[in-house]
Amino acid sequence: MIEGNILKQLIESMKGLVQEANFDCSSTGISLQAMDTSHVSLIALQLREDGFEKFRCDRNMSLGISLESMTKVLKCSSGDDVISLKSTDEGDAITFMFESPKKDRISDFELKLMDIDSEHLGIPSTEYKCIVKMPSAEFRRICNEIQVIGDTVQITACKDSVKFSVSGDMGTGNITCRQTNDVDDKDEKKKPQKINIELEEPVSLNFALRYLNMFAKATPLSPYVTLSMSPDVPLVVEYKIENKGHLRYYLAPKIEDEEEGGEDGDDGEGDE
Repeated sequence: MIEGNILKQLIESMKGLVQEANFDCSSTGISLQAMDTSHVSLIALQLREDGFEKFRCDRNMSLGISLESMTKVLKCSSGDDVISLKSTDEGDAITFMFESPKKDRISDFELKLMDIDSEHLGIPSTEYKCIVKMPSAEFRRICNEIQVIGDTVQITACKDSVKFSVSGDMGTGNITCRQTNDVDDKDEKKKPQKINIELEEPVSLNFALRYLNMFAKATPLSPYVTLSMSPDVPLVVEYKIENKGHLRYYLAPKIEDEEEGGEDGDDGEGDE
């Protein structure tokens, strides 16, 4: 991978939710699917083979890796290093090679693989009632700002705006973002600011803020984030990695019907 920093950002944005995971390698690329320990959120990563400078996978392999250990190894690389990953048939380790752009510094590290027992969940294709595309930096800022008020956010989407509402012991807060379609697309990469809403029907759902803040760690991967919502199904928070693939987070909505378990009700059955 020429842009090795992307790999560092990817692992950094996943390790808060998942400690260890299987990287499934095939001729089409690398994928990962893992649930957090509370079974409230799911991570789905896809890196296409054409997003790499060189990619070869002779047979399907599943590489079990500790994300914490991988983070420590990746810290030994510079942001502009070329990163190569290698593993052999029946091997019990993966090799990381870091090469500086001038090729004047090459380092390699070997990380032991783990035998991780995990199952692939069938993620059903869903026609979402509402899809909000907004600048990822704005989404991160909103989640960060409102977490000081409470731990549950209500996301309400209507035709021309999306509102983030929070309430807690100290008070309440609301941040409303209105749809803006008058921005010149050529300037989006410099300073993304457009908010686009595709709506079939208004949607209002509650989510645990701490998970959204963990998802927002993926902000450096993409200038935009897409929020897909429908009643009674998990929220999808997607970061498209330019020319390489995507990172998707799924989060079950909080069930607030039971008064007694309202605050702890962030575990749902909707993860699958």
